Amino acid sequence: MAKDMTFLWGSGSPPCWRVMIVLEEKNLQGYNHKLLSFEKMEHKSQEVLDINPRGQIPTFKHGDIILNESYAACFHLENQFKSQGTKLIPDSLKEQALVYQRMFEGLQFYDKLTSVIFYDWYVPEDERHDSALRRNKEALTTELKLWDSYLQKLGSGSHLAGPSFSLVDVVVFPTVAMLFRYGLCANRYPKLGEYYAMLKDRPSIKASWPPHWLENPKGQDTLKEI
Repeated sequence: MAKDMTFLWGSGSPPCWRVMIVLEEKNLQGYNHKLLSFEKMEHKSQEVLDINPRGQIPTFKHGDIILNESYAACFHLENQFKSQGTKLIPDSLKEQALVYQRMFEGLQFYDKLTSVIFYDWYVPEDERHDSALRRNKEALTTELKLWDSYLQKLGSGSHLAGPSFSLVDVVVFPTVAMLFRYGLCANRYPKLGEYYAMLKDRPSIKASWPPHWLENPKGQDTLKEI
């Protein structure tokens, strides 16, 4: 089954990491994959454009099915391999609803993170303003407090939608990991810190940990004051 899959990805990209975690959770090791370099702009190569005209990664192909959005690929893999590996969408309608709600809130979470850590990358130099970056940081701070409160309400040792690891953990954990990679202080957000510590050694997450993070464990301090 995995031999019919082709995955083009970039190290440290949360959207790419999401798909890789699902593949591990579903015991779909052995898929065809190729690591591309953002620095070399390989995500804009013809190889990628032939599959994804947006020139973005991940690009994922399963047989003749092409999925270039990480959430779409994750849903596809869970639906195609429900009975294989970890069950990532619970049967209970109430639990499902919370998984879906938090998953899509996770997109806002990721956007607010990248608007701070990649501000200089996204915004041309002559259009940058300290006030705009300050607003972005304030928005991220509000978002962090919200997610910390979600975990607080669920209780110690909980995942993002309850006691079991689910698809929302798949898609949001890479954002949380990037927060701490960029210097977030766990003491300020203790529940997010506990959550990160609990999941970082999960087999699927360790197996898909960004290679360049392994090579250079020391991250950056962009978020140390957030």
